[in-house]
Amino acid sequence: MRTVTMGQSDIQLSRLIYGVWRLSEAKDTSAKHVREKVDLCLEQGITTFDHADIYGDYECEKLFGKVLSQDPALRAKMQLISKCDIALLSEKFPDRRVKFYDTSAGYLNASVDQSLQNLSTDHLDVLLIHRPDPLMNAAETGAALDALIDSGKVRTVGVSNFGVWDWRLLQANMRHPLAANQVEISLLQRDVFTDGTLSAMQLDKLTPMAWSPLAGGDLFADSPQTRRLAPLFAHLAEQQGASADHVALAWLLAHPANIMPIVGTNNVSRIKALSAVENIQIDRETWFELWTAAAGHEVP
Repeated sequence: MRTVTMGQSDIQLSRLIYGVWRLSEAKDTSAKHVREKVDLCLEQGITTFDHADIYGDYECEKLFGKVLSQDPALRAKMQLISKCDIALLSEKFPDRRVKFYDTSAGYLNASVDQSLQNLSTDHLDVLLIHRPDPLMNAAETGAALDALIDSGKVRTVGVSNFGVWDWRLLQANMRHPLAANQVEISLLQRDVFTDGTLSAMQLDKLTPMAWSPLAGGDLFADSPQTRRLAPLFAHLAEQQGASADHVALAWLLAHPANIMPIVGTNNVSRIKALSAVENIQIDRETWFELWTAAAGHEVP
């Protein structure tokens, strides 16, 4: 599995990232079963795991952390991403009246400390601000993120779902460079290619990570877009000895911005086959064929 250097840092992540947001939804959430998924990823060179404090109603980090607590040597073989600033309505926080965002220094520090405890580690490789916070005090947030890097609790930081002016405001108040922006990208969600977001990320040296690269499964549901895409998927899958989901992921990998798809299946057989995505070739015309089918019309 190829690796991607994060932004202006020296931190390398695997090109495919395994996302744990569905970890608590599996029928078997035992440490043994989670370890099986981790091992399957590592055997293929998928060494990067994407977390957020809120995933699984604040449970997914703990499920993953049990594996690391049982075998601490695993930590050196992987990179851990986590995200924070979303405060969910949850029975775990009975005093909350509404879902909100919090990028204050106190909240960020407490969230990171909790994630480190949950994950049985002493540092995160990447910390992302999960959503833009309309009440963000950029000077306070930037200083808190710089301090987290200086302390060694976090190796580098980035953002998630940020527009260009949101991340530039934060960056202007930081000493350390932001390394990534995690946004929704798929054949059904193509806005970043045309609204300037992906171009600005490349200009500002932010590595793009793609959440929901299969559109949460909607790529294979029944809709006008998917009915147009299905024959292309079938043809390319047969031609290259792959599966339709691999073709959809390879479409993202073909972009020169080094997009890093985050895949979150709990299906062990699908996890075993993930590295085959790198073997699929998507040339320029094929890339636009898929775009055109998804859009329902040719490019202007």
